[in-house]
Amino acid sequence: MRPFRFFGLAAAGPVGIGEIAETARRAEAAGFTGLVLPDHLLKQHAPIPVLATVAAVTQQLRIMPFVLNAALRHPAVLAQDLASLDVLSGGRLEVGIGAGWNRLEHEAVGIPFEPAARRVDRLAEAVDVLKGCFGPDPFSYQGKFYALDHHDGYPKPVQQPHPPLFIGGGARRLLTLAARHADTVGLAPRVLPGGNGVPAPDPGSLTLAAAQEKVAWIRAAAGERFESLELNLYPSGGPLVVTAKAAEPAQQHVDNLRRVTGVELTTADVLQSPHVFIGTVAELVDKIRSLRALLGVSSFMLGEVDAAIPIVEQLAGQ
Repeated sequence: MRPFRFFGLAAAGPVGIGEIAETARRAEAAGFTGLVLPDHLLKQHAPIPVLATVAAVTQQLRIMPFVLNAALRHPAVLAQDLASLDVLSGGRLEVGIGAGWNRLEHEAVGIPFEPAARRVDRLAEAVDVLKGCFGPDPFSYQGKFYALDHHDGYPKPVQQPHPPLFIGGGARRLLTLAARHADTVGLAPRVLPGGNGVPAPDPGSLTLAAAQEKVAWIRAAAGERFESLELNLYPSGGPLVVTAKAAEPAQQHVDNLRRVTGVELTTADVLQSPHVFIGTVAELVDKIRSLRALLGVSSFMLGEVDAAIPIVEQLAGQ
């Protein structure tokens, strides 16, 4: 089995540089592998400068946007930012990139929110362009979305042929793309159209059985490279909650799902989900070990650092 790797949030909302630095230092001391920041236009810092700050105040902590929206930037421009981060951090960057899901931020700035199939097609091309920019030679590319003519990306990242690539999702098409092109594949719930333009998790895809099905899709698409892939999970039904009274937050999750999807789950369904992390430290440590044994998942994005420190301290390096 692969050893565990744990990632936490570099910042929750817009905060000052001092708080970011202190979070990074606590995470490194506790044994976290790295810190991440999502890529959203609303109510948060941009990920690139925050991750650069994290790298500047730590020695070993890895950094990753979790995840970049491929529709918000031209991938050749993004490649320059990312390669610069890899160089400045001494090769500690991991690149999380996705098709985008937040209709509201697209509408806020007038960037079309395209149908899912078209967003996945754009993501596939963006990955091709990123890899081309990271490569040693000038390259040309002609796709539906991007065209480059003998472009020589600069700087070149420290990690070659490219920094580790993370792609995750809940639908088979997206996981197939990830299985063929990523180094780490994230298992996420499928999403349903939600109220106010914000998608909601499909309750049926929150189960262990659904996660096992996704792993089977990844295995089939990856073929011989499956054994080299790392699998990731993250709390997608709300933040990690350390508590000896799990029933109340689990019921809140049940109520939220019923309100946005109309589907009724039980608290037992929620607590057993590989996408929900609610319980005592001992229970969550056991759950993470179980998910590695059952699914082969060794990478976990656990959310806010302080809540996850007692768990990471017990499992880091195992």
